[in-house]
Amino acid sequence: MLKNSLIHEGMHVAVMGLGISGRAAVRYLLGCGAKVSVSDAGDLSRIKKEDLDFLRASGVGLECGGHSAGFLRGADLIMLSPGIPFNLPVLDEAKSRNVPVLGELAIAGPALDATVIAITGTNGKTTVTSLIGELLRQAGRKVFVGGNIGVPLFEHLVSGEPVDVAVLEVSSFQLETAGTFRPDVALLLNITPDHLDRHGDLAGYAAVKKRIFMHQRPDDVAILGGDDPLCREMAAGFKGRKVLLFGKGGACQARVGSDAVVFASGGAEEIYSLSETALAGNTGGLNSAAAILAARAVGCRPEDIRRGLAEFRPGPHRLAKVGEIKGVSYYDDSKATNTGAVLSALAQFESNIMLIAGGRDKGDDYGLLREAVAQKVRKLILIGEAADKIAAALQGTVAICFASSMDEAVKTAAGEAVAGDSVLMSPACSSFDMFDNYGHRGRAFAEAVEKVKEMQGILS
Repeated sequence: MLKNSLIHEGMHVAVMGLGISGRAAVRYLLGCGAKVSVSDAGDLSRIKKEDLDFLRASGVGLECGGHSAGFLRGADLIMLSPGIPFNLPVLDEAKSRNVPVLGELAIAGPALDATVIAITGTNGKTTVTSLIGELLRQAGRKVFVGGNIGVPLFEHLVSGEPVDVAVLEVSSFQLETAGTFRPDVALLLNITPDHLDRHGDLAGYAAVKKRIFMHQRPDDVAILGGDDPLCREMAAGFKGRKVLLFGKGGACQARVGSDAVVFASGGAEEIYSLSETALAGNTGGLNSAAAILAARAVGCRPEDIRRGLAEFRPGPHRLAKVGEIKGVSYYDDSKATNTGAVLSALAQFESNIMLIAGGRDKGDDYGLLREAVAQKVRKLILIGEAADKIAAALQGTVAICFASSMDEAVKTAAGEAVAGDSVLMSPACSSFDMFDNYGHRGRAFAEAVEKVKEMQGILS
């Protein structure tokens, strides 16, 4: 039987949300000997048959179509999936009865028998998480990389596979219910407006991000983005703790220069060249600097880090070139689900961008894009539910048109682009109005580019 200090045999745990992390939670909690029930807001018809068969065979109670106080009332603990808001009335009612409402990090974190590196931030956390994992593997460490990306933490614990280091991407939603989760090394990369529809305002969002450091001890390590004013403000308030900064400023322990990162420690400097890697450029430099600090904090050697930087390849849908047609380059940046990520993408180009943006609004301030769009973008093509809101915020900066589908957006961009232009799909929104997730949106963009290629091949 699996062991967990928070879960005892016969304890009734209600899991809210049967997504990826919710399904993993059910299996883990059953393995701990708990009685489990599941409450999901979706229709019964949306749950896969194999999941239903497993729940029935395991004696798991299930309600669908919403979350009711009556269904949750018998629970000793509620495990909240990340996509479910923490302030639902049924949760307030449970908390009034002193029923703990916890997330994956709070429950699974104490059961980890490994060094824990946790990464959060508005942008770059997936790349930095994956990069740290690569650096550690090159150093011969046995590593689990997951959390908010890839494999849920519960699934890793069920596997029973021993590791030296757990490298976890952590979202703001997960941090809301993180309890006493304590990473040995915690990274906060940056803070720009995101998920304001859930967190209220930038101050509320920043306060949730700060929770990654809340339970660290004096001998733990806090790594923050030194170029970000909110991160610097937080760092200044950390007393009696090891704080490391990365960025372009002179006070940073990992300084980003021209295609290199300089790590300063104890009066000596280590230079990590990025010129022959997939991480060259400003964004890659910042991501590398954060990862280098984390790797050095857990004792990785410089030569292993250099090898890891050379071997690393960023994941899909992060400013990935998917094609070139008659001198026009096409880039999939579907992972850019907020304005900060779009600004980072636009900074990689000189000008002449045909920008495709839009999707489901998350409460972001699209006016933050005005200056960059005016300087870099030649035509803005908007899709999705937030199209009108984005258009209103960017009125007068650039020529704007609307498209009803990804195919139409790419076709429109291709029809007006000339050799030397770049067609960039960088949405500044979530994907859930038109697509299953950002990966589905990125694949739709690539498929639309292929259709343009076929059409132009026929016509040429």
